[in-house]
Amino acid sequence: MPHPPRSLAFILAPTDQGTLIVNRFDYRIDEVGEGIGIGFNLLNAGSYEATEANIVCNLLALRRRCHGDGVVAVDCGANIGVFTVEWAKSMTGWGEVVAIEAQERIFYALAGNIAINNCLNARAIHAAAGASNGTMNIPQPNYLMPATFGSLELRASEKTEFIGQDISYAEEHLRPVAMIAIDTIGLRRIDLLKIDVEGMEADVLEGAKASIARDHPLLVIEHIKSNVRVLHDILAEHGYNSYVVGMNIMAIHPDDPVAQFVRMAP
Repeated sequence: MPHPPRSLAFILAPTDQGTLIVNRFDYRIDEVGEGIGIGFNLLNAGSYEATEANIVCNLLALRRRCHGDGVVAVDCGANIGVFTVEWAKSMTGWGEVVAIEAQERIFYALAGNIAINNCLNARAIHAAAGASNGTMNIPQPNYLMPATFGSLELRASEKTEFIGQDISYAEEHLRPVAMIAIDTIGLRRIDLLKIDVEGMEADVLEGAKASIARDHPLLVIEHIKSNVRVLHDILAEHGYNSYVVGMNIMAIHPDDPVAQFVRMAP
């Protein structure tokens, strides 16, 4: 009996940001007919958010200048690792990246991209970053059907985004994944914390509050699915100055010497 045909989802692409394992179904066509998604951008434009990646590389270089070698960047919601790879390459010899990704199949691509780009100063953790350690049950998209997998919300909300395919949050369709708090990873220091976790940003900040108090890292937090006011309030409690920059909140602690080199309009 012949085997059914196998559709190939993950492919190897020579992008401007390195050779990357990409899911060719990582896209959604929006209401005005434009394609969105990390995979869509990589396969149709050769890069994804290259300006943002470069800005963070420059910020990491400033942290090295002000705080010395051994810079650590944490990439929460790393997806396939576009930023992880860029940052790790830029910090060769003086810094490292810890990348956290909850979706198992996406995590495999993340780990592969770290390896294929020889980013020996990066490591991947298969987990959901959250407020505490434990287990979280998360939905399972079909990676052989078009969807913006990076937009998948691990827990349903009142305005759960349609990512291109229907996602079931029924208990029988969920699978467990480890949930970890940043404070428990055991990092000796954190210089930059990027949080892009589709509405769980406040949870990640709660689980990182001891590290934030200790190191005053630079914070880059996506806000489009979180309450911006709540995020600003949390950051203010930590003594940070925070600014909205596009889809992100950029936060710098006034005690960080890097602040003297960064000028942002409130």
